Amino acid sequence: MKRTPRSELRDVLARNLRLFRAEVGWSQERLAHEAGLNRTYLSAVERSEQNISVDNIARLAAAMRVDAWTLLRDKDAEAG
Repeated sequence: MKRTPRSELRDVLARNLRLFRAEVGWSQERLAHEAGLNRTYLSAVERSEQNISVDNIARLAAAMRVDAWTLLRDKDAEAG
């Protein structure tokens, strides 16, 4: 299997997805269903192993009722 190179932004997205999903109390399966995505795809996105399109970021954000840009916001970098 081809490995996707590391990406800081993808790591931020993965961390934020897990945090927002935990805040709403949803499983990966529930979020995937609500966003109309495959659960294994979502799992790979949350592990920062899968590239994701802007459209799919928007779908995930809409499902969790957050602004899409918040999924890409690096709160750790802002604090430093």
